[in-house]
Amino acid sequence: MDRCTRVDSRTRRETLSGVTIHQVAEAAGVSASTVSNVLNGRTGRMQPATLARVEEAIGRLGYRPNRAARMLRTGRIKVIGLIVPSVANPFWGALARELEGIALAEGYHVLLCNSERDPARELKYGEELLADGVIGVVLCSSLPSVDHVAPLLKRGLKMVAFDRTAQAGDPASLASISVDNAMGAELATRHLLELGHRRLAFISGSVHSVNRRERLRGFHTALEEAGIDPSAAVVWPGADTSEFGDKESAELGRSAARELLSVPEPPTGFVAVNDMCAIGICRGARDIGLTAGRDISVVGFDDILLADLFEPPLTTVRQPLPEMAAETFRQLRASIESTAEAGRSLLIRPRLVVRESTAPVQK
Repeated sequence: MDRCTRVDSRTRRETLSGVTIHQVAEAAGVSASTVSNVLNGRTGRMQPATLARVEEAIGRLGYRPNRAARMLRTGRIKVIGLIVPSVANPFWGALARELEGIALAEGYHVLLCNSERDPARELKYGEELLADGVIGVVLCSSLPSVDHVAPLLKRGLKMVAFDRTAQAGDPASLASISVDNAMGAELATRHLLELGHRRLAFISGSVHSVNRRERLRGFHTALEEAGIDPSAAVVWPGADTSEFGDKESAELGRSAARELLSVPEPPTGFVAVNDMCAIGICRGARDIGLTAGRDISVVGFDDILLADLFEPPLTTVRQPLPEMAAETFRQLRASIESTAEAGRSLLIRPRLVVRESTAPVQK
């Protein structure tokens, strides 16, 4: 009796659309395993006529596989989690779009979570995803430590850290995919130096995350190479008034510009931690009657869609998102579908895109 109850319960779970796989098989004149092969893409040795009959039956009956039922049978579903700081920054929305497109082409779906770089929130999302049968997650917070999610990795969660270089003490199974943030900031700073700017400012918000520390390091490296004491440059004193500033980046940049441009001998060149911060700097300059690309020069980081649409179009450091998203998915799928334990760390080169928000320093 108990066995019959379980079978009947499974059948109900599989009839999300009111149609079972067995009804599809009967309508197509094939076995249920043949229908399963079609649903899972195992059609290489199948006769074209058989495949056509099964597909026709699926469409005519409106059969919809129930992912939850499949998870109960296999212990996993073809879904990955994407935990980002906040889609209030368009960069993370663009990443989600790129990753989702790649995942869908490979039969995977993506669940998006916003963590605000809160370790407790990241752990909670990871626990919920794992409990729902999701065993692959892309984590984008770039926190210095991943100790808070280490228990999930021990329980079998596969993870790729995006926009975060590998750190000492990371679990061996953690893969890391990142643009070379230090190189990107060096490119931005050298560009300003080549335009004759010597009074420079780095505007970031908190520099507690790995990627922002690297960008600040690149800023300092470029100054040292030019013979400028890094301590002579401004790292905005309001940088630690918020934890990470993903939601507030534009307003942070605006406040920094209004404050720094109102002092004697203000900076003439600004390196922003991201494009939203750079856009805020441009707006802050406008608030006090100055124009980016004429009175001051501003370089962003990321090359979001708004960078080219903003006025003036923003000079920025481009992160090659299509390449980065493809490598992230490839690495995560390899971890999910194999027993390999060692994670892989990959650093991708950024590129400076020069537009109209930078110009030679005014004499």
